[in-house]
Amino acid sequence: MQIDLNCDMGEGFGAYGLGRDEEIVASVSSINIACGFHAGDPHVMARTVRLARERGVAVGAHPGLPDLLGFGRRDMDCSPEEIADFLTYQIGALQAFCMAEGVALRHVKPHGALYNRAAQDERLVRAMAGALARIDRNLLLVGLAGRDNRRMADIAAAEGIVMVFEAFPDRAYTPEGALLSRRLPGAVIHDPQAAADRALRMVMDGTVAAVDGTVVPLAASTLCVHGDNPEGVALAAAIRRGLEAAGVAVRPMQPA
Repeated sequence: MQIDLNCDMGEGFGAYGLGRDEEIVASVSSINIACGFHAGDPHVMARTVRLARERGVAVGAHPGLPDLLGFGRRDMDCSPEEIADFLTYQIGALQAFCMAEGVALRHVKPHGALYNRAAQDERLVRAMAGALARIDRNLLLVGLAGRDNRRMADIAAAEGIVMVFEAFPDRAYTPEGALLSRRLPGAVIHDPQAAADRALRMVMDGTVAAVDGTVVPLAASTLCVHGDNPEGVALAAAIRRGLEAAGVAVRPMQPA
């Protein structure tokens, strides 16, 4: 049994840093690099790609909505066609840095509001997959694991793209299988042991306990730890230790 453990990285901007990328990268197998719209800048992108090459972890693009002030977590009234262009622009920028460092770009994971909307919007998934297919059909598209996995995977496949699904041991879930809004208390898990236990359950049982105790089924091939969580380094290390102790190999994400 194996699972990918990923982290969103490169989310500093200019003089401002965010997260402890150099520490957390030791525990993960893939990283998702911000591409300048919600966070990141050319220097941060170059530095983070270089870090991935040095540490031997897989690299993915983490494109978001053009919302630096809101860190990409506020929704915007953009058409699927506009969003496809946003993805193309951001993926292309990161792809250039990857080429400069001799690193393969493996996947694309939308960020924030864009990610959450894609979990419910088939037109958006189709537009995203179409954008990826025009760039590189080997790119994997990452989406939220839930009840509609098969339907979303089929939509992406129709565009020639493989979709992989993700779960979040450091986030609380609603009974419907969505991530609990960060505006609500308890939305982010800070206890490393609790996150490690949740990760193991996600991998071994394919379920997560929602905030009301409801057992929510999910089939995930990658788990995410948020680098902007103050306890992110401890969380990632605890999750990896727990998985490996149970005989689960931590490896970069693969097509399902």
